[in-house]
Amino acid sequence: MKRPLSIRSRFLIVSLIAVPSALTLAALFMISVFSTNLERRLDTELTGHINNIAASLRFAPDGSLERPPGFFDKRFTEAYGGLYWQIGDEGSPARFRSQSLWDFTLPSPEGLPADGAVHRYDLAGPDGTTLTAQQRQIMVPTPAGLKTLTIVVAADSKPLADASRTFAVDILPYLAGLATFLIAASAFQVFFGLRPLTELTSGLDRIRERRAGRLQGVLPAEFAPVETAVNRLLDEQAQSLAKARARAGDLAHGLKTPLTVLSNDALTLLAKGETEMAGEIERLVQLMRGHVDAELARSRIAANAEMRQSDANMETIIGQIVRTLKRTPEGEMLEWRVDAAEPQDVPLDPHDLRELLGNIVENAVKWAKSEVAISWQDRRLVVTDDGPGVDPEKIRSITERGVRLDTKVPGTGLGLSIAQEICSVYGLALAIENRQGTGLQVCIRF
Repeated sequence: MKRPLSIRSRFLIVSLIAVPSALTLAALFMISVFSTNLERRLDTELTGHINNIAASLRFAPDGSLERPPGFFDKRFTEAYGGLYWQIGDEGSPARFRSQSLWDFTLPSPEGLPADGAVHRYDLAGPDGTTLTAQQRQIMVPTPAGLKTLTIVVAADSKPLADASRTFAVDILPYLAGLATFLIAASAFQVFFGLRPLTELTSGLDRIRERRAGRLQGVLPAEFAPVETAVNRLLDEQAQSLAKARARAGDLAHGLKTPLTVLSNDALTLLAKGETEMAGEIERLVQLMRGHVDAELARSRIAANAEMRQSDANMETIIGQIVRTLKRTPEGEMLEWRVDAAEPQDVPLDPHDLRELLGNIVENAVKWAKSEVAISWQDRRLVVTDDGPGVDPEKIRSITERGVRLDTKVPGTGLGLSIAQEICSVYGLALAIENRQGTGLQVCIRF
């Protein structure tokens, strides 16, 4: 199953989409506001020119319109200078024109109301340009009576478009810098804001590695319920494990007493001459006692590697096992070689490591002729003996529960199966093979 995106990735993706989108909309809005203000300024300018032209109108004594004097803006005098005016009357729509129009006449759209108001429209200008024009119709008194005049003032709209385009280009670097800053700030906010998750993960890793028993550390208030719940779960887990082990121990001890009674009864029967029945009872007692001890050992094995109580010290446990087995009748007769030069702590529960090594070394002692060697190097634990070894076809079966390759040697056939079970819980590689010379070698790779 594909793992979903992390929270950091989701926040960063949202920032990468939202920040450029927001700044793009902001840029469009600013450019629109800038263009609108330019158009308003142009409209104000054109209206002012219309009023100036209307105020400068003069008539001859016969009532004919005279050409207005020149205006201050020099664009009116330059050919196609970008600013134009035109005056028309009933006889001619272009009675007088600015010098800037040269040989061009401003067309007047049809349907404009004759209400004396200023009307704005766009039209085609000279030299393929587009003009923004204002037109106003006025009634003026003349020596011959009232006369209707139409005043048109137009300006090239290209400078407005150029100014808007230049403004857009000029603000792009600033918007890009702002976008970079906002995305970087969002990334910092994400990593800083989610840092408690990293601390929480580190705390859980410390618990899993048994370097801590509870969540400890300064976490924000939002994580207080999580911290409390995890610590409560760890406490309940430890209590449940302790109760289960205690019940298993009580059960084992409860069974040992009846087994002891049966063993004594077997001795009584043996004393009375009932050797066959006494031997059968004694064999059953030994078998049951072995199973009780094995199940007691299994009950103490952690359910998984994360549930171990703490890490184990390899040197300490090897020393304890060797000292114990040296006192046994078989161990006293053997030569012991121990080499443990590696770092000592391993991620196993001390009880489980003791059970694992105890079963393997005890099996080596059982079959060794003169020597048992224990080596801990390169994260590999190797236990060897100089016994008869095992039939190669039967090596795979010796870790199965209850398998005994030689029934003449005391035992239940459960030791190596328990070792295999512990290795499975902790994900360790257990390999059993015959030595090149004689004997058996058991290797555990951590």
